[in-house]
Amino acid sequence: MTASRKIRWSDRQVTDIKEINSIIEKMDAIRVAFYDGTEVYIVPLSFGYTEENGDYTFYMHGGGKGRKAELVRSVGKAGFELDRAIEVKSAAEPCNHTQTYNSVIGHGTIEEISDHDSKVKALNIIMKQNTGKGDWVFPDKMIDATFVMKLTADWLTCKIHTDEI
Repeated sequence: MTASRKIRWSDRQVTDIKEINSIIEKMDAIRVAFYDGTEVYIVPLSFGYTEENGDYTFYMHGGGKGRKAELVRSVGKAGFELDRAIEVKSAAEPCNHTQTYNSVIGHGTIEEISDHDSKVKALNIIMKQNTGKGDWVFPDKMIDATFVMKLTADWLTCKIHTDEI
């Protein structure tokens, strides 16, 4: 994964993999954005992820019909964003109000997973993120009917904002 771009607010950037993982583990949803050449389409999804040597892969699921599935199959690239608002910090002046947060943004290649065993593995990764348990048994009929996506991050950045500006 490439992280060689200038980051605004670099003092808020998190580069430690363990800390990034800790932040992602607390996230509830990933927003995946597609550009079809005419307009942007963004959709929030439940997710799970894996990290190996700083390389991130995100897994999502949904229905196999509709705009999201069409864009996964036709565009093949997507942006993504995860965030967690923590607290609004008030100030005497309106422009000095701020919010503490954690965020992860990036882009990568997105594709459909169609292999049965790979779908089961991905769905268990999603379930582990959402329930803490990753050894579920899924009915074959449900696996066959579920559209599973894999987003391999080409680039991502993680930021935290905990102090007032």
